Amino acid sequence: MTRITLLEQMKEFSEALTRDLLLPVQMQEEDEEQPPDRAPTVYTPCLPELRAYAQKAPFMTHEIVTGKDKVVDDPHMGKRKVSVTVVRSCFCVYHRNEQEGRLALLTLMERMRIGLLEAVVIGKQFKLDLEAGIETLVYPGNPNQTAVSPFYLGEMITTWHLPIIERKVPYGKNQVDYRGGGYPGAPGGRP
Repeated sequence: MTRITLLEQMKEFSEALTRDLLLPVQMQEEDEEQPPDRAPTVYTPCLPELRAYAQKAPFMTHEIVTGKDKVVDDPHMGKRKVSVTVVRSCFCVYHRNEQEGRLALLTLMERMRIGLLEAVVIGKQFKLDLEAGIETLVYPGNPNQTAVSPFYLGEMITTWHLPIIERKVPYGKNQVDYRGGGYPGAPGGRP
């Protein structure tokens, strides 16, 4: 559950970081007047309805892309376990004015980037990998679509060090062989 906890902490961190950043909201058919600007909503791992970006903007999503657990050689400590995961954060804002829309997207992404670089550790257990860096990408606008669909998109890739998971079963003579059904409830196992 460690990676899920990381996503929960990313959501909490993002909400606290952007709660005072009010961005425009697109008027919907059912709206009688222009809705007020609001802070971005944060979702993990994706939007509840994937095609509902027009109704959800401004928003952010955080999702796990990859993860790796391995043993590495450390010149000071010998061999040690390492657990890392890569998180993809997506950003979407709406604005009728292209220049203002691009600036709103950049403002949101910069707020997140600077916040992460200042904090480095979130949830008291997840550490940003500064050597891997923070990679950002702002998607170029489509000139044919801008007038019809004024949404601006970007993403950020971050790498995180996770707490190490330790073995619960001691290695040695008294270890139970889980492969042979030697645990309760396993086929052919103990009752």
